[in-house]
Amino acid sequence: MLKTLQRRLGLQTIPAVFFASAGIAIVFVILAIPFDKQMADSFGKLTGWVARNLGWFYILSVSGLLVFLVALALSRFGTIRLGADDSRPDYTNLTWFTMLFAAGIGTVLMFWGVAEPVSHFSQPPFDGVGAGTERAASDAMTLALYHFGLHTWTIFAMPGLAIGYFAYRHNLPMRISSLFYPILGDRAFGPLGWTVDVVAVLGTLFGVATSLGLGTLQLNSGMSYLFGVPSNGFVQVLLITTITAIAATSVALGLDKGVRRLSQLNIGLAILLIGFVALAGPSVFIAEGMVQSIGDYLHALPWLAFWTETFNESDWQRQWTLFYWAWTISWAPYVGIFIARISRGRTIREFVAGVLLAPTTFTLIWFGVFGLSAINVEMNGEADLAAQVQEDPSVAIFAFLDTFPLAEVASALSVVIIVIFFTTSSDSASLVIDMLTRRDDQPSLIRQRIFWAAAQGVIAATLLLAGGLDALQNVITSLGLPFCILLIFMAVALYRALHADYRGYSVNELVRGQALPEAEAPSDDSQENHYVQETVDRD
Repeated sequence: MLKTLQRRLGLQTIPAVFFASAGIAIVFVILAIPFDKQMADSFGKLTGWVARNLGWFYILSVSGLLVFLVALALSRFGTIRLGADDSRPDYTNLTWFTMLFAAGIGTVLMFWGVAEPVSHFSQPPFDGVGAGTERAASDAMTLALYHFGLHTWTIFAMPGLAIGYFAYRHNLPMRISSLFYPILGDRAFGPLGWTVDVVAVLGTLFGVATSLGLGTLQLNSGMSYLFGVPSNGFVQVLLITTITAIAATSVALGLDKGVRRLSQLNIGLAILLIGFVALAGPSVFIAEGMVQSIGDYLHALPWLAFWTETFNESDWQRQWTLFYWAWTISWAPYVGIFIARISRGRTIREFVAGVLLAPTTFTLIWFGVFGLSAINVEMNGEADLAAQVQEDPSVAIFAFLDTFPLAEVASALSVVIIVIFFTTSSDSASLVIDMLTRRDDQPSLIRQRIFWAAAQGVIAATLLLAGGLDALQNVITSLGLPFCILLIFMAVALYRALHADYRGYSVNELVRGQALPEAEAPSDDSQENHYVQETVDRD
């Protein structure tokens, strides 16, 4: 029946994955519109249960994966390439980095770059630390870097590395289900594997929709500040519709013409904004603070990485750390596949070092400039940013820029950056979801990519209308749990495959329990053809 529906609609997909994912998303929207309060309450209760009973699992999983990736890069497996042994990277390091960042957390940094440090500075989460003190300022920067530094990029790097390895070295389909081939064997290409891909698609849809929702809130605040545009649900839906249309145009152009050019443009604009704030703000304070923040972050990291608020029954970690981890985990399939797509030819060591360190360095600079400058504004009484953050965190960056010369120009530049980050997140996610829902031998149809771009916009609008920021946080904290479990299985599968690879065995031999010496193993070409044929047959 699904194949018949696919033919009538003129689609090129794996019917079970495409229609299951689309159907669940449509049912969610249909139910959320008339029953928005009930749905918001249900997800609120579910989030509370997850935080109370499984918060430790999120914390342990992400920190454990960070240790795993670093150990892998430093091990004998670090020289294995994502591709044939003689392959080389498709993109230069600079282009690679700009695409990494734009597909990752650009929108998030724009939203929280001022809001989070100011929030922790004015409301310290640790007992015995006074608001507005030197210790509060130090802790605020440390927590911001903890939330957006190595741990965040660990969540992106894990699926990215695994997908790149299996896709480019063993020619398996670039889908999440392929990562479980060493564990599931042939079942990875049947209903069990399709279920994994559906989970990945839904996580991507809701994860990116959350980012779009936050970006819309901030964009509405910026336009309200600049042009007096009302800040309400109607305007936010209109903004989502407009940006989704731009994203659909970009996604129709493809990766190189659309996403790459937008990514490079946006990084340039972001650097321009950083430079303006650094030069117009307290430059020496920023430089000193960044140096100290590096030391504070590295010193506190081993403790923070396993901190679970065991002896303090507050709701802080649920609202901040667990929300961030769940949010990042939920859209890890999309960012992971996108990173893998642009990382062919790199060694595992290069990949881990680049994906963990380069964006973390940029994050340090971003929070160093915006976070430290905002704390300085708050300390000197130039503006009551803490009150602004408490009332509406989406307006924090504009209230902050209002203390600078050329405030309107800087705010307008911020709006442009948010729009482009908004667009690159949506269009790159649409490309990835399309890859997850079709076979490698099927063409990527523009209408399918546009459908997924539109789905993200509709879900984002639905979540905003159902409860704004609280609804976004509750839904994503709950839905991130299934993929957190998948990340752990992913690490196990990757290690098993790398161990076999290093000893000269193919993934097929590993699955079938064979142990042929390397000299007797089939050639790379014959293995790759075998993988492709198996995948086509099973799909």
